[in-house]
Amino acid sequence: MVKIGINGFGRIGRLVLRAALKHSEVEVVGVNDPFIPLDYMRYMFMYDSTHGTFPGTVEIKDGKLAVDGSATTVFDKRDPAEIDWASCGAEYVVESTGVFASLEGASKHMKGGAKKVIISAPSGDTPMFVMGVNHNEYKSDMDIVSNASCTTNCLTPLAKVIHDNYGIVDGLMTTVH
Repeated sequence: MVKIGINGFGRIGRLVLRAALKHSEVEVVGVNDPFIPLDYMRYMFMYDSTHGTFPGTVEIKDGKLAVDGSATTVFDKRDPAEIDWASCGAEYVVESTGVFASLEGASKHMKGGAKKVIISAPSGDTPMFVMGVNHNEYKSDMDIVSNASCTTNCLTPLAKVIHDNYGIVDGLMTTVH
């Protein structure tokens, strides 16, 4: 069983939880967000403006977020070094705040017991991977990696196919957030 902690329960953090629920070999055991009260976490997860109402149950039980009966520990720490990931068994942490996107920032999760950290934003000083493009270059000794940006994940696989089949000499892309 892969046990995951999520730091930041905004759009990306909530989507990570939804995706994890579709895989029986993955369990989200901890969520940290110092800016979102537990009752609002429940509400935002239950009623997603893009994906609609969550089809299962989302409750608050004993100070935890319980999704379909599975209780997830909730933390409210601003500093990742203060999150006790080991207490809930999280080995992998998805850093989805957008704040700790450097090696130094993401490595703070290791102090709380995380073994690996995946940054959900571009990082200037960690290896960056895009599925379908360069994920085969990942090595198991890499403890902190970046999954690039949402724009990169959208554009790069398509650009790779075009480049591999026809070649791309120059390109220009604009993004609006």
